[in-house]
Amino acid sequence: MTGALAGAAVVGLVWAVTADAGGDEPATFTLNGSFTLTDEVQRDGDGGCAGRYDSGYDDIQEGTDVTVYNAAGDVVAKGELGASEEIATGTCAFDVSVADVPKGETFYKVEVSHRGTVELSAEEAENGELAATLG
Repeated sequence: MTGALAGAAVVGLVWAVTADAGGDEPATFTLNGSFTLTDEVQRDGDGGCAGRYDSGYDDIQEGTDVTVYNAAGDVVAKGELGASEEIATGTCAFDVSVADVPKGETFYKVEVSHRGTVELSAEEAENGELAATLG
């Protein structure tokens, strides 16, 4: 009887520890969305587009830095502009995907290159609702 009670206690302890460990929500998320350039656009030769090389937007292209800041203004994640597509004459849209953004902030600020920040609520950021425009 003592052995059965001890065995049941061990099984219960193991169940409690493993049940709690598997149910945790990830502490980070991937911020997804789009960035659209609406002025001084050129095709890039690879089926995408970018800011025209002799314009004030020549820093906007696939691979341009994307920085995510927390509410205190600290850098919390970095990524880059992804694939681009000319969605209308003179308008270039880029995919944005920044991994490992820590959860728990009330809002986030996102900056492409050095072009200023766009503020998103935590819910908007986690739901992939970034939709920034320049031009």
